[in-house]
Amino acid sequence: MAFVREFPTPATPEDRKVFHTRPKMEGLWVRMLFRDSDLMEGILPNNLLQIDPYGFSFVPPDPFSNNQRIFVPREALRDIHVLGVVGGKAAARSKKAEVKDQIKLFE
Repeated sequence: MAFVREFPTPATPEDRKVFHTRPKMEGLWVRMLFRDSDLMEGILPNNLLQIDPYGFSFVPPDPFSNNQRIFVPREALRDIHVLGVVGGKAAARSKKAEVKDQIKLFE
């Protein structure tokens, strides 16, 4: 069983469609443009095995909303853009190379 809710035209504070700042959740930050020229942002999983060929299941921008996940069929979208990749293995890239000529004090 599925429940479908239509988003109101004047967005109320509890029904946000875009992130006001960079999201904190790990995943792909995307902006979707629907066929009726409506915009919505969300977080997709950063795993190609979880992407459905029929559409996208994403986390909406409002954490206090009644909607925890939303499924959008591919036919409903005109365009989808990846705005950023949030999270990941940034600590592994930031390792500095050890200098070989450096004197070790306590060896």
